[in-house]
Amino acid sequence: MHLELTTCTLRSWRASDAESLVKYANNRNIWLNLRDRFPHPFTPRDALGFLDSMIGKDPELVFAVVVGDEAIGGVGFALQKDIERVSAEIGYWIAEPFWGRGIATEAVVAVTQYALAQHQELTRIFAVPFTRNVASCRVLEKAGYVFEGTLRRSAIKDGVIIDQCLYAFIP
Repeated sequence: MHLELTTCTLRSWRASDAESLVKYANNRNIWLNLRDRFPHPFTPRDALGFLDSMIGKDPELVFAVVVGDEAIGGVGFALQKDIERVSAEIGYWIAEPFWGRGIATEAVVAVTQYALAQHQELTRIFAVPFTRNVASCRVLEKAGYVFEGTLRRSAIKDGVIIDQCLYAFIP
């Protein structure tokens, strides 16, 4: 996949993204807003393991967010299984130096449309940001996602029980 957007490019991950991945993903402020499977510290070994799992994957569901020649984040979706197979969960992160530029919003809009076009069985795409991550909630709202509720005490991050917001895009 390769999409030229206004603020960034979305493309398939490349082995050459390892250096920029470590540079930008090794950030506690990013880690605090992501699932624990996103490691901190984020090492060169983590970058290589991630890229090995992404490159050549079919179907391709996770993409590099690129500004200039650097991968400065990621955006993707996870197809759900069993009775929830008509849904997908979207997730994303952008390097801290690039926050506030509209990159995440544009990437979420593009990947939402891509997911719906490539997987026509989808009736819903959802996200569950932490309630404290106001910026991510705003990204979803600007991308056309609707707030459906608060999932009280539904997650633990950095040893603290926290709430999550439930947002959904219904085509």
